[in-house]
Amino acid sequence: MTRIESVFAKLKQQNKKALIPYIMAGDPVPQLTVELMHQLVAHGADIIELGLPFSDPMADGSVIAHAAERALAAKTSTRDAIKMVAQFRKTNTHTPVLVMGYLNPIEIIGYDAFADMCADAGVDAILMVDLPPHEAGEFPRKLTARTDNPMNQIFLLSPTTTAERRAKVIENCSGFIYYVSLKGVTGSSALDVDAVREQVATIKQETSIPVCVGFGIRDGDSAKALGAVADGVIVGSELVKNFADTGEDPEKLQLAVAKVLAKMDELRTAIDGI
Repeated sequence: MTRIESVFAKLKQQNKKALIPYIMAGDPVPQLTVELMHQLVAHGADIIELGLPFSDPMADGSVIAHAAERALAAKTSTRDAIKMVAQFRKTNTHTPVLVMGYLNPIEIIGYDAFADMCADAGVDAILMVDLPPHEAGEFPRKLTARTDNPMNQIFLLSPTTTAERRAKVIENCSGFIYYVSLKGVTGSSALDVDAVREQVATIKQETSIPVCVGFGIRDGDSAKALGAVADGVIVGSELVKNFADTGEDPEKLQLAVAKVLAKMDELRTAIDGI
């Protein structure tokens, strides 16, 4: 059983929902990331989603796209991001870390080399937005079959996913399914809770894999509404936006972190009230 699977098993026993915050590795300065990961755990994170900086993040809205730009400007590479997970693991061996990125850097590194690097660092799951499930080949099974550090392959489902593609995602996915709550990119609005409830119910009829919902969650109310129909909620843009104008100014960074942690407290309290 992977760390992610263990977390969901424990949450199910406790009748609780997972809170999964997203931050971009190296944003706005590399030295902030590991400490922020620890603080997210202290404020209720069950799993951390760590973005891998990329110059063309097609699934992401302007907030996270700009975060990637800031991280790249700060010289944060894919390899640097994975090293941050290794640093985090020195003092936290229980909180799962999911890395989210795009295929281009991984193609350059090589799939097996990237998987080895992630396993050595203590990564628990990989989400490559532009890897179609029907083209994943043996990669998902290679991840879960590792004896040193078994990892999960996470895939996305959305309101426009066909039944055929959904079946492929369920076949190849493990850990949890990431359901995109609306049409559009990260940070979009126009959340339709009833539509999400219907889609998640359909997915759950076809698999026992936990389903977590992301995109469009902005506050405790939306987190509670979606947490009531899913196994967890994923929040990114609402946290990342706080680093838009900090630069390297220590006071601005401290204030931004305080806002992120206050939002985490709001979200944790909301979903614990379901």
